[in-house]
Amino acid sequence: MSDDLKLIYTGSVIEAGYLAELLEENKITSILRDSLSESVIAGWASGSPEDAGRIYVTSEHAEKAKIIIEKYLASR
Repeated sequence: MSDDLKLIYTGSVIEAGYLAELLEENKITSILRDSLSESVIAGWASGSPEDAGRIYVTSEHAEKAKIIIEKYLASR
């Protein structure tokens, strides 16, 4: 298994949370980061709510994860 992480989504934290759950349902483990909350905790505010959510997956799952996310985004 590859340990390289790939950023596959940037958007709202709420939507990123839903997408992370969708990936989990498809047996893809992801890391969800909230850059806005992380920066506030660190003592400054960086970014905006519209692009604070970031989802990372391993390189080996990146293509499958992108397809799942693209299908979801196209269907809404």
